[in-house]
Amino acid sequence: MDSIPALLADPAAWLALITLVVMEVVLGIDNLVFISILTNKLPEAQRTKARRIGIGLALGMRLALLGTLSFIVGLTQPVFDLGVTGPLQHGEPSFETAFSWRDLILFAGGLFLVWKATKEIHDHVDADGGAHGGPTLAGAAGLNFGAAIFQIILLDLVFSIDSILTAVGMTDQLPIMVAAVVIAVAVMLLASGPLANFIAKNPTIVMLALGFLLMIGMVLIAEGFGVHVPKGYIYAAMAFSGLVEGLNMLSRRKGGGGAAAPAAGRIGETH
Repeated sequence: MDSIPALLADPAAWLALITLVVMEVVLGIDNLVFISILTNKLPEAQRTKARRIGIGLALGMRLALLGTLSFIVGLTQPVFDLGVTGPLQHGEPSFETAFSWRDLILFAGGLFLVWKATKEIHDHVDADGGAHGGPTLAGAAGLNFGAAIFQIILLDLVFSIDSILTAVGMTDQLPIMVAAVVIAVAVMLLASGPLANFIAKNPTIVMLALGFLLMIGMVLIAEGFGVHVPKGYIYAAMAFSGLVEGLNMLSRRKGGGGAAAPAAGRIGETH
């Protein structure tokens, strides 16, 4: 590992840092969306504190994991093999049967995320009954501060391991990894408030975000079985869905329904 002054003078190190920061920020989006949705169910006076604690824990876990790189790398070694194979494709099994601790953590985290997103979707769809004119953050009184922090810790652990393994795969320089993680978490901290407020003010975004979490949970389960899903596909789908919802919001704000009336009038004039 090179010294810090040598790294500061190395253009390749700066390029690696920028690339890793971008990757860490992108990977942190999933974590940030989950924290935003969860903390929005708390009383307003506790939301900022919970977001800061959750993101602070994410930083702490990432730095702690960076300090035990040999342990993290060991998590990718198989710990048991089921000894069975799936349907063969060109002579190879379609999924892995040897599982490492990383696979088990991703699988458990994916199951938790699928369960949590499904439960939240059910609450939003079923709890209002149309009485309030649209979806709200249902069940706000049913979540206390401690329960929110505990759930954030569980997902922080899953996302932190995925984040650190990505960093290890991109560079072997510990100072670069530490700097990238700190910068990425700082960006998450700055973005957490505006993102949470945006989600709270636009109830339809909540359902879209929960759909994202459901998809991410399924991806984590697939990764646990050794089926690699390119992250670019996932984030491209999320970006496209976000763009469509943004257009819907813009249409609603500009009274998009008003355009149909003149058209109807013109049709009536032809008869």
